[in-house]
Amino acid sequence: MIREPAELAIDAEGRVTLPMGLLAEAGLDVGARLLAYSDGDGRIVLQREADAINHLLELGDL
Repeated sequence: MIREPAELAIDAEGRVTLPMGLLAEAGLDVGARLLAYSDGDGRIVLQREADAINHLLELGDL
């Protein structure tokens, strides 16, 4: 499925507001805890905190 990108702007405090439709598509609810990290020039990744922890735990099982 191809989704339409959302055009966003960074405000003076460095915040970005994500549209509810985008959050819903990602399966995120209000109050969800996320980790954010830079993935190179011009790219920021958001990941559910629980998913990141589970991934690290799975790596420890290898």
